[in-house]
Amino acid sequence: MPDNSNSRRNFVRKIGGLAGLLSVSPALVAWKTETGLIIPEVAAAEDVTRDEDYWSFIQQAYSVSPNIINLNNGGVSPQPIVVQDALDRYNRLSNEAPSYYMWRTLDEAREAVRMKLADLGGCSPEEIAINRNASEALETIIFGINLQRGDEVVLTKQDYPNVINAWKQREKRDGIILKFISLDLPIEDNQLIVSKFKAAFTPQTKAVMITHLMNWSGQILPAALISRAAKKHSPTIQVIIDGAHSFAHINYKIPDLEGDYYGTSLHKWLCSPFGTGMLYVKQARIKDLWPLLAPEDPQSPDIRKFERLGTRSFPTEMAIGHAINFHNTIGNERKQKRLHFLKNYWVEKCLNVPGFSTQTSLKPEFSGALCTFALKGMEPGQVASELFKRARIHTSATVWENISGVRITPHIYTPIKDLDRLVDTIHAIAKENVTAANRTSSK
Repeated sequence: MPDNSNSRRNFVRKIGGLAGLLSVSPALVAWKTETGLIIPEVAAAEDVTRDEDYWSFIQQAYSVSPNIINLNNGGVSPQPIVVQDALDRYNRLSNEAPSYYMWRTLDEAREAVRMKLADLGGCSPEEIAINRNASEALETIIFGINLQRGDEVVLTKQDYPNVINAWKQREKRDGIILKFISLDLPIEDNQLIVSKFKAAFTPQTKAVMITHLMNWSGQILPAALISRAAKKHSPTIQVIIDGAHSFAHINYKIPDLEGDYYGTSLHKWLCSPFGTGMLYVKQARIKDLWPLLAPEDPQSPDIRKFERLGTRSFPTEMAIGHAINFHNTIGNERKQKRLHFLKNYWVEKCLNVPGFSTQTSLKPEFSGALCTFALKGMEPGQVASELFKRARIHTSATVWENISGVRITPHIYTPIKDLDRLVDTIHAIAKENVTAANRTSSK
């Protein structure tokens, strides 16, 4: 059971104290006035991974439905109330005089958001462009890097479909060659993973695609080790990293991964407004990367050439800053530990379930919050349907290359009692499944 031994502290500081940590915004002040919520004070080094009192206050920061247990946060995550309020406030401001507030006020304010994202990512603001999602960022890279007919790109069959489809389009259009490797997950050996990539490298290899944290099962790939192996094979190989599921989930800085390009969604683990994403391009690479939407000078060394979208949702972009403030209040390391704990909490209680198996490691260096499990003799869709029908537990049935099961994805707002219900329901489904199988075999 969760350890609450360190949870009895002085809860005298109101939400205004939190606002101080966040660099006060009107949305946070309004939240304090409207809710009167209190939040515990914790030292930066204090481990609150199992402190349910602490996380109960974080849970109150969200407005999630009490009637559905949402364990499909991998696709898109809900926003904290402060982010929702900020989005609404910026939207109302924009509607007072759209062309004035959008183009003369909020457009300029994007620079502040850029700086906050760069600080979170550990890189220069001049290497960050604000996009709408990971697909837009990654396809900007895929369609923008210079490749010639016959050039080879190494990627895996377990990469995200949008990414694979983009590469296949380049293959058809430009005559490049895609070299797929396949991973049997889970893998708890980084050198084995690296060796599979190295085996695919040839003198014609010009790019390598790395999914940092796989959306299907939560497998973490050793991106930096693969990057080094690629550069050692040939310094001219360009390294592209899909960070859609690792950013604000796993504790790292973008340069730590040693890639040339990186794309991520911000509406997943950062809990930014829906339709927000980020592109990172190493500064030396910006000039030679072609934008997806053409600016005046497509070979400019200015990162902003990747933001020439025209009219977009300025309120959505502005609210990203509030999501970063909220994230920083918790801290990436503390958040990663909690997410990994939540995953292990329910999985460990299901290991003795008849027919239960998982394609996700329980070790923190190889996994985070995402986990895919299966029940022998049942299709993933059938299991997912039973979870919702019996306990209103929303999940995602997954069938992809070498992966088949139900993906369970809690978030920091997920209470332990919801995971207990998940465990009980899995036990019940499995028990009935075994009984039905025994009846069939005895006929």
